[in-house]
Amino acid sequence: MSIDVRIPAPLRRVTNGADKVSVEAENLAAVVEALNEAYPGIKDRLCDESGSLRNFVNVYVNGEDVRFLDGLNTLTKSGDEISIVPAVAGGY
Repeated sequence: MSIDVRIPAPLRRVTNGADKVSVEAENLAAVVEALNEAYPGIKDRLCDESGSLRNFVNVYVNGEDVRFLDGLNTLTKSGDEISIVPAVAGGY
């Protein structure tokens, strides 16, 4: 079994249109690396130059915001679901 990663519409051009991909990794940082290995360039869209998650990218592991867990060090296991959600702003 593996970890399912839900891909938002703006990133699907990097994943060849896939809205969900599966990886195996022990933490979120390794998930990002596995994604980047399978889909080169996706890490640049998720992480800044220092390797931290970009401010406008929200990542959830089983519905929990990783910013309130352990960030990229958040542990993952088989059967987990990761959602990548771009921040939405606007309105009046």
